[in-house]
Amino acid sequence: MTEHILLVDDEPGIRESLQAYLGDNEHWQVDVASNAQEAWGMLQDHVPDIIISDIMMPEVNGLEFLAQLKEDIRFQNIPVVFLTAKGMTTDRIEGYTAGCDAYLPKPFDPDELEAIVKNLLEKSKVRQENSPQTSQLEELVKDVKDIKDKLDNPNKFNVTESAIKIDLTPREQSVLDLVAQGLMNKEIAKTLQTSVRNVEKYVSRLFSKTGTNSRTELVRFALTHGLTE
Repeated sequence: MTEHILLVDDEPGIRESLQAYLGDNEHWQVDVASNAQEAWGMLQDHVPDIIISDIMMPEVNGLEFLAQLKEDIRFQNIPVVFLTAKGMTTDRIEGYTAGCDAYLPKPFDPDELEAIVKNLLEKSKVRQENSPQTSQLEELVKDVKDIKDKLDNPNKFNVTESAIKIDLTPREQSVLDLVAQGLMNKEIAKTLQTSVRNVEKYVSRLFSKTGTNSRTELVRFALTHGLTE
């Protein structure tokens, strides 16, 4: 599966050279943004697996951009690598305190950056595999079964049409259907051939659109309002 890297730097030369260098890896797709505002807009359409960002950028600097990421549940777990001309110990401490995962002062060896990216992507995979969601699978599957059993017996459960019109995109509908089958994010990502982070984004949207706060609530709402089968 292709892993997506978002590179944010206001220097065209660095953007182009790193995009070409990292893009040589057939398993990586490298997208670039010239500033934090542009990167934030790109995040709304696609959630990358890792972000590489300069710190010293106009208007919104790297530290401020990282703060935005950490405040949004959709993006707060994305690994972030800082690139910066500021190499003092106090600057590195500031970066790590803000929540970055790695800090590489310019000029740097591209091979070192590649090694850092590989390491962080691997650690991210391990975290996702050991996510608390995995332990919730049995409970969710049981709840889905109970709900469907009740739906099969009209005397026990009433199915009503949603009083609120809910427009779902085709991808949101696909994710909802798979959640209702009891699949977790990693399994959904594999089925839809996308990243786990994108699945997290769609599940978050479904929570927002349905006014639910958990997968069990989402499935119950979807089944009782005919949004999935």
